[in-house]
Amino acid sequence: MFPSPMDMGTVTPITAYLIAFVGSALGLLSSERARNATGASRNGWLAVAAVSIGGLGIWGMHFTAMLGTWMGANVAYDIPVTLLSMVVAIVVVAIGLVVALRHDGDERFWPLAAGGLVTGLGVAAMHYTGMSAIVINAEITYNPGIVALSVAIAVVASIVALWFTREVTGPLTVLGASLVMGLAVTGMHYTGMHAMSVTVDQGAAIITGNSEELIMSLIIAGAGFSVIITFLLALTSPDEERREEAEVLERVLQRTESRRLGQR
Repeated sequence: MFPSPMDMGTVTPITAYLIAFVGSALGLLSSERARNATGASRNGWLAVAAVSIGGLGIWGMHFTAMLGTWMGANVAYDIPVTLLSMVVAIVVVAIGLVVALRHDGDERFWPLAAGGLVTGLGVAAMHYTGMSAIVINAEITYNPGIVALSVAIAVVASIVALWFTREVTGPLTVLGASLVMGLAVTGMHYTGMHAMSVTVDQGAAIITGNSEELIMSLIIAGAGFSVIITFLLALTSPDEERREEAEVLERVLQRTESRRLGQR
């Protein structure tokens, strides 16, 4: 038996990229609010950013792309493993955001590198956990070299994404950063897909099930979540935001002054 050719479609990759872009944009806008907030409000915006980037931008993109990919035979998905992959995506992004933004105002590279490494390895784990959820009458194998490349792309993309969440402000800058983040996330996914070979057992029974409907429902729910977050962002008071920005700036200046005095 020879590996079956996979058809990833033409519209599906574009749709997957758009989902990654929207998730990235909402995540960046939410992380910007988190930088300008304190206490429970800051934690709330960090959670929203993690769900936007990890849940919609990464997980939603991944399974949108998968649902549009033909592997030579009918496919179903193990629901518990699929849901686990979503949790992994959200949690690792949350960890990366906390590590990176805890050192907001710190120009050192190591917080970004540490957060990016954790997030990147987590994103790769989410991808391959999601792939392990595939139920198909076929043998699936992976090219180790391309797998390693996809993991490296995930780590680098995560470092860049966390840098964006720490530095990017303003709608136009967020737009540009989201375009880059969406491309990086989608690129990692399709690199990982090219590492996979599927050899279909032509004599096996056809796989049936409704797992795709559940996954699509979750993605649609993610789109609804995006609409809600967009309204929340739009309703944020400009006066309150300016006040919070002034408070954050004051804290950054205080930390900078403390470090300067400590170096004397």
